Amino acid sequence: MIIENISILLLLLSVLAGCLMGIVSGLIPGLHSNNFALLLVSVSPLLIESGIPATYIIFMILANCITHTFHDIIPAIYLGVPNSDMALAVLPGHQLLLDGRGPEAIRLSALGSAGSVIISIILLLPFGLLLYTIYPLIQEYIGWMLLFIALLMILTEKGEYVPGQGSLTRYRYKFYALMVFMMSGLLGIFAFGKENMANSLFSSDSPSILLPLLSGLFGASQLIVSLTTSSVIPQQRTSLITLPAKRVIKAIASGSIAGSFVAWLPGVSSSVATLLAEQVSRIRGKQNSGKSAISEDPLDEAREFIVSVSGVNTANAIFGLFVFFFIGRARNGAIVAISSFLEPSAIDIPIILILLGVVILASIFSYYSTIKIGNTIHLFMEKIDYRKLSITVLAGLVLMVTLFTGVFGIIIFLMATSIGLLPSFMHVRKSNAMGVILLPVILYFL
Repeated sequence: MIIENISILLLLLSVLAGCLMGIVSGLIPGLHSNNFALLLVSVSPLLIESGIPATYIIFMILANCITHTFHDIIPAIYLGVPNSDMALAVLPGHQLLLDGRGPEAIRLSALGSAGSVIISIILLLPFGLLLYTIYPLIQEYIGWMLLFIALLMILTEKGEYVPGQGSLTRYRYKFYALMVFMMSGLLGIFAFGKENMANSLFSSDSPSILLPLLSGLFGASQLIVSLTTSSVIPQQRTSLITLPAKRVIKAIASGSIAGSFVAWLPGVSSSVATLLAEQVSRIRGKQNSGKSAISEDPLDEAREFIVSVSGVNTANAIFGLFVFFFIGRARNGAIVAISSFLEPSAIDIPIILILLGVVILASIFSYYSTIKIGNTIHLFMEKIDYRKLSITVLAGLVLMVTLFTGVFGIIIFLMATSIGLLPSFMHVRKSNAMGVILLPVILYFL
């Protein structure tokens, strides 16, 4: 990145372009910011030849990543088809939606994401110094830490309660979670081992096999499931946030801490951090049971959880950038894409400040756009043919995988889609499919 030659106008236009892509990936189930990040990397030779420097591609990728974390709550609440990062927010979000408070749920989510941006920037220096100090000391134990997280994911799986099937039925869902984790993990081992078989029509370089893996596990599979479901949205009303400020701050802080905790661990997504936040929330809920005031709104717990989960999602994306700054490791798809253009050794204070400026600009835009869309989305829901939209996105994913990873990518995509369907029918968390990255990384470190 050449700091002296950066054009303010091109910077703003690239951030705007990234934000628009983030809105699209956030609002359309089956798309993720990683899809656009990998797409931008794949077409970067064409963009650079057209006169768009790699610097502005980085800005687009980063703005897209941040904006996506603001907007992905909307389909999670209104369409009931969340991505892996927002899956745990569906139930609390639906509680508010069914009470006619869907716009409030969106506003709470935007507040949680915006608050986590502020906390993440404040914690930049202490987090960086701490990470730089302790990472060399615990690096040899990362494999065991990841194994512990994987076991936590599986052992906390409860599934759904089925009357009349006895007390041992809960272990069935833990077995299902283990099955999904192992199957996705074995697919990841196979795909990464044969990654050189993938080929792109637009570049002679070996494309990332993450595109068909993630598009199948968390994209196409969700779209297929959504084609078999339908929902009726009650009349919605725009209402102010009534959650006490103390609980809002507490939720933002807990979400930001959970997001930062997993950001430096390889193979761990914000869906896992969301799981940790959920466990902490349940423990706190049990400790506070019976102590709440009689006048407390019964929906306040759902409101607080939405703020926390949204904070997890955004903080994880931002702290992933910090991790790349301080230890030179890329921990999510967007940062992997950025690392294609920017070497850790080339990072200095001016570059960090510019990228943080991009984060702030994207966050301000995303905060207001999320609220605006959240206040009006229910007016358009009845006009949208959701089935046709899902089919169009599914066809787009197939085309994108074919163009950028070839026949081998399509084979991986189909296998990943098949495995991605299992959590919905087994009634376990979709985050167990993160075994596609976790298992190969665990074996690598151990």
